[in-house]
Amino acid sequence: MRHTSLLCLLARCGLFAACLLSVSSAQAQWATVDWTIAETLLAIDAPVSSVAQQSDYHEWVGEPRIPDNVSDMGLRAQPNLELLAQEPPEQTLISPMFVGLTPRLEKIAPVSLFSLYSPGTDTWQEMQKLTRQLGELTEHQPQAEALIAETQALMTTLRESRPLSQSEIAPLLMVQFMDARHVRVFGENSLYNAVLEQLELPNAWDQATNAWGFALVGIEALARHPEAMLVIIDPLPAGVEEQLAKSGLWQQLPSVKHDKLVHLPPAWSFGALPSAQRFAQELAAALETAPAVSHHVNE
Repeated sequence: MRHTSLLCLLARCGLFAACLLSVSSAQAQWATVDWTIAETLLAIDAPVSSVAQQSDYHEWVGEPRIPDNVSDMGLRAQPNLELLAQEPPEQTLISPMFVGLTPRLEKIAPVSLFSLYSPGTDTWQEMQKLTRQLGELTEHQPQAEALIAETQALMTTLRESRPLSQSEIAPLLMVQFMDARHVRVFGENSLYNAVLEQLELPNAWDQATNAWGFALVGIEALARHPEAMLVIIDPLPAGVEEQLAKSGLWQQLPSVKHDKLVHLPPAWSFGALPSAQRFAQELAAALETAPAVSHHVNE
């Protein structure tokens, strides 16, 4: 009888422990200093406890929005470790850019590294790989697969529903302003170029780019592509719009002079599938009202 009671007690303890483990797993929270990881976690509905530099995230990334209950751990390069320690996450997730933070972050919680935009890799495939890795880590694999499928379906829809043929669309020159005289222009290995490939749209920039997929150039370099449609992606640095309005160099660029430009809201240039979706939708909508160009403009 005692033996039976003891077995029952042990069974109850084991069941209680399993319940505790289940609750613990369900309440696991993830923190990150990296916006690409953050947008992907949010898109697959993984529980997030802390994201760095949230006001700038909403300015540069836009969506998915960070919920109000997610704490802001301060600057991405200098996170507030005291705040993070108040409610330690299951893990803190970083990208190679922030690997120097590892020793300090590890004092609070384990740190995991996730890479994207690796030289010599297929950016589109890398974005899907990152999504699956984060889905597996957070036990949100179905949501990760749904995000991948949803993104592929969107690209197919936008590509097939385009009113203009590929020959009727001018090559695109995708830029973000650093100041009134310098831009990042995006080409090989960039998110923007990966989206263009999915949509079967031409990229005017065929010069070398860095590991992040852009080249930093003076705006005069844009004049070498008179046939291009200029795609300007927000945000603009403070004062740049006013300076460009007074800039003779800018006003004489063929794309500007012939009103061959479109202006898009923010889509994180170093992002993953959520940013790819946003950029693709905004670009497709803008090109619907942009003039078709089936010939080269000679300047």
